[in-house]
Amino acid sequence: MIPDLPVGEWVQTAIDWLRLHFGASFDAVAEILRQLLSGVYQLLVLPHALLLTAILAGIAWLTLRGWRAPVATAAGLLLVQAMSLWREMLQSLSVVLVASTVAVAVGVPLGIWAARNGRVRAFARPVLDFMQTMPVFVYLLPAVFFFGIGVVPGVVATTIFAVPPAVRLTELGIRQVDREVVEAAVAFGARPRQILRDVQLPLAVPSIMAGVNQVIMLALSMVVVAGLVGGGGLGAVVVRSITQLDIGRGFEGGLAVVVLAIYLDRVTGALGRRLA
Repeated sequence: MIPDLPVGEWVQTAIDWLRLHFGASFDAVAEILRQLLSGVYQLLVLPHALLLTAILAGIAWLTLRGWRAPVATAAGLLLVQAMSLWREMLQSLSVVLVASTVAVAVGVPLGIWAARNGRVRAFARPVLDFMQTMPVFVYLLPAVFFFGIGVVPGVVATTIFAVPPAVRLTELGIRQVDREVVEAAVAFGARPRQILRDVQLPLAVPSIMAGVNQVIMLALSMVVVAGLVGGGGLGAVVVRSITQLDIGRGFEGGLAVVVLAIYLDRVTGALGRRLA
């Protein structure tokens, strides 16, 4: 008969040990994230809603070109304002921007390291597989244990959940660079750092930008789930609507999420194509 393994007790013991010995570090990280979120949110709410709508529509025109993109952007954002969800959308956008920036800052260097080191790549693959197959709600548990209830655990869980595509697509982009191009750079006397900076990274930009796009989309999807632990924003609107059986308000919150998701997806996708 197979003996019972107290895996849950082991995990709880490890978490208690980390909280006991690194509690101050977790508090410092939480404060840094709060300040970052507050700064980004204050920057977003500083201009009038109509002015920010015009700015975002202008960004859509610069990246996508044509008149349809800015018109659709303005219409979608005006709809969000008409539903009285503007501040909630900006809160969610703040979380997405902070979490995506941290995820890219962590994921891209790890992807570069994995592409240039076979052992790191062999270790990273099963870890990334594990992270991508883990149910999204599981990420909230350790985040809540370490950082409590509120927006910070939502940002932490969102960042961890969004890291894998940045690592995978960065590694893939660098490894798919034509070997003949790399060999030509070596023949001209280029050093490894020069090859990475001047040859591999520029040629891998389309794949890296695809990773950035996926990071942002995963971050946005996780932001809604983070509403369960007090993450605020549109996620809180959706969760509150579910608990109160308010179908109309829930539909409005979901519609605002769709507007934000389509905008971010189209803009980042077009930016990646322009940088290619």
